[in-house]
Amino acid sequence: MALSDDEQQRRRLAIRDLMPKTPYIGALGLRFDMYEADDVRSRVPFREDLTNDGTYYHGGVIAAAIDTTGAAAAWSNHDFDKGNRASTVSMTVQYVGACKKSDLLCHARTVKRGRELIFTEITATDADGAVVAHAVQTYRIV
Repeated sequence: MALSDDEQQRRRLAIRDLMPKTPYIGALGLRFDMYEADDVRSRVPFREDLTNDGTYYHGGVIAAAIDTTGAAAAWSNHDFDKGNRASTVSMTVQYVGACKKSDLLCHARTVKRGRELIFTEITATDADGAVVAHAVQTYRIV
């Protein structure tokens, strides 16, 4: 029996609410500023303990924020009748700048939805809008 539109939306919003509470993502302090169908924005508030030197974010923090935001975009318009087990299949990140003593902002949008694979593009910027990294992600939900 297919889920109703209301139940589909309830589950999508439950993912939005759950992701920032998971241990690793919660420790990063990531939160969603916008969570719409196929379009998600997140923020990691600046903290010195997430940097290499007290100034610049560690690349792993940037990658984690990008991965989480891309996954959120995949879930944000997912059809739960197709399943609810998921993982990142692949992700490529190009670091093109640095995030210096600033909140890290990520914007992800879904490019294409296949039967199991969802393709997303994510851009990470500092609070002034300077690009820090760009990524493409393949996410799978079954």
